[in-house]
Amino acid sequence: MIEDLRTLVECESPSADLAAVAASADVVAELGERLTGAAPERIVVDGRTHLRWRFGPPGVLLLGHHDTVWPVGSLVAHPWRVEAGRAYGPGCFDMKAGLVQLFHALAGLTTLDGITVLVTGDEELGAPTSRPLLHEEAARAQAAFVLEASADGGALKTARKGVAWYEVRVTGRAAHAGLEPWTGVNAAVELAHQIHAIAALDRGPLGATVTPTLTAAGTTANTVPATASVHVDARVPTADEARRVDDGLAALRPVLDGARVEVVPGPRHPPFEPSSSASLFALACEVADRLGMGPLASAHVGGASDGNIVAGDGTPTLDGLGAVGAGAHAPGEYVVVDELPRRTALLAGLIDAVRSGEWAGSSARTNGAAADRAGRP
Repeated sequence: MIEDLRTLVECESPSADLAAVAASADVVAELGERLTGAAPERIVVDGRTHLRWRFGPPGVLLLGHHDTVWPVGSLVAHPWRVEAGRAYGPGCFDMKAGLVQLFHALAGLTTLDGITVLVTGDEELGAPTSRPLLHEEAARAQAAFVLEASADGGALKTARKGVAWYEVRVTGRAAHAGLEPWTGVNAAVELAHQIHAIAALDRGPLGATVTPTLTAAGTTANTVPATASVHVDARVPTADEARRVDDGLAALRPVLDGARVEVVPGPRHPPFEPSSSASLFALACEVADRLGMGPLASAHVGGASDGNIVAGDGTPTLDGLGAVGAGAHAPGEYVVVDELPRRTALLAGLIDAVRSGEWAGSSARTNGAAADRAGRP
């Protein structure tokens, strides 16, 4: 497993580099074919490569991604290495170790019937090209297991906040800042009013967090700004909170006479609510107990994953089944080596438990109305 992880890590795969993502897809395909005996379907959308294996009828969906946030050349400053029981390298924790665990779990099963594997190449970008594939597989699956890295201490991720991005654009009227500023409508001043109103929508940390981020205004230092804008990052724990934020932003109105305010929705993931994972987490605890792994912990996290999309479609989903470690997206990212086979055994046990009918939720779907096919919460 360590050698397979090294191979994946040393094939750098930043999301924005299509050639690097394609090369990484080849490496992942080779790993999967060696351990399952089957070549994947290569699905290229807008030049971006995704991989899919389908073994027999639909049943268990296994999700992962092979793109990372690390640019090509990151290995120079952060080389692959194994020290003191930890494996280091760009993307090892998020989430190439999860892919290694996934395929090694499949290699240990007596049959692969009823399993679908989808490995996407744009998760770190918010799934712009793989989203239709995720919807397609969510509709077919009884249960989904996401091989994203675990939460702190190896906790499974049983809920994730949804993500919604917006841009709030303000239009005013330009004027000379020295000669006659009173004839203008200052878009920067209007934007300041709007930022206060946007920040007032925040209900964090338990509710939605609504954060004004990248801000811009004006063109030159001696001109009343005619335009201004702010990006808004909203993290929503429930569909109700998502609607509240949507409604709050839609209700923004200009304060200054002559100003105009426009809210432009951006990419988003629906919330992955606890009800989507409850029965699968209970099953995971039973499997872990049989394996002698000790009690499992769970966590609700703010970051989104492909699990949000399939859970939002009503598919029971359990996330964070990948590596135990720390430092995602940061220097020093690492994986705890001894946990690799343990997490692999847990995944294999979960797959068998679902396919055998042990899981009481095998015919259930959760909040199927929570998201539409565009990914709006």
